[in-house]
Amino acid sequence: MDYDTVPAADFGASLRGLGLNIVVRDVRAQVAMLTAMFGMHAYRVSADFAILRYGAQVFQLHSDKTYGQNPLLGLLPENPPRGAGIELRLYDTDPDIAADKAESHGMTLLQPPTDKPHGLRECYLLCPDGYAWIPSRVL
Repeated sequence: MDYDTVPAADFGASLRGLGLNIVVRDVRAQVAMLTAMFGMHAYRVSADFAILRYGAQVFQLHSDKTYGQNPLLGLLPENPPRGAGIELRLYDTDPDIAADKAESHGMTLLQPPTDKPHGLRECYLLCPDGYAWIPSRVL
């Protein structure tokens, strides 16, 4: 599928399984951060929307204003963290490299790269919208 040209209705009809849509204040800034930090690929980037691909996974970003008629908009806090309790795990990203780049891309290092008993080395990064991104690799 060509994510740059697919009509919205066709894209929506193609979605299967578990979907991830992240509501952010600034779509372009979030895209810039995610592509620079984690090597994600971005498509149809606008002030309101973007499609992102991380490996074979596809997800979406929407701006707050696109949620004007959505019941979730009233529940979004004015200040982050918006995504408290949600971990966005990136299993194919080296946590040491990500931790080194975090501050220069506006992310806060919540936990430095650590070897965990579940067989992964991971770190916790908080983006400006308050979502926890966890790059990790197999030990």
